[in-house]
Amino acid sequence: MALSWRRSRRAEDRLEKWISQQHQRRVLAGETTPSGPCPDEAFLRALARRSKSIALSDPRVDHAVMCPNCMNRLLTLRQERKSQRRTLAWALACTAGVLLAAGLFTWSRYESRKHEMLAQAPPIAETVNLWNAATYRGQQPTHLQSVELPAAVVRLTVILPRFSPSGQYLIAVTRKEDGTGVVAEGLAPTLAAGQQEKVLVALDLRKVTAGAYFLSTTHEQDQAAYYYPLQIK
Repeated sequence: MALSWRRSRRAEDRLEKWISQQHQRRVLAGETTPSGPCPDEAFLRALARRSKSIALSDPRVDHAVMCPNCMNRLLTLRQERKSQRRTLAWALACTAGVLLAAGLFTWSRYESRKHEMLAQAPPIAETVNLWNAATYRGQQPTHLQSVELPAAVVRLTVILPRFSPSGQYLIAVTRKEDGTGVVAEGLAPTLAAGQQEKVLVALDLRKVTAGAYFLSTTHEQDQAAYYYPLQIK
């Protein structure tokens, strides 16, 4: 039913357009007789833009649609109006394009500047003291000490648990307690500080989402990892 109505409506539109074209042809050919004098330019311009201030009962409307001179002027004014609309639309599109390009350029400069500032930001010094932590391998009991680190470039000092051997250590931040999902790691030798052994590493945690992780220590010879609950804040 709806499809049939649309087809009927399109047929009516074509018929009305054809009648309008035939009327214009007759008027421009001088086959009609207008009544009264020609209206002024202001009225024709208002009529061309279909101003609501003009009533169809106005006798000047009857004259304009029957007079070849007025009809010619109306057609010219309508064509000018269409051209102005196309020019305005093109100008608006160009302006929008320029604004979009400027916005993207500003955003890209902001992002670039932000990354530069982050890259140039000095590392944050943090210390994780595991001196009194129990040294259990592999899966850890939940009562082990929890440590915190910021989501930033960290210059980390790890004080190893009591009796830890000296040598190279891999310090890593992992998502899981089995060592999978490494998000940052650093390798460095121990430094003796009295009875303690320390490891200094740089960890880039800027892109790490805040949450629960694990900090692991692995000796180069032992290759056994020790895991400690870690919070990235």
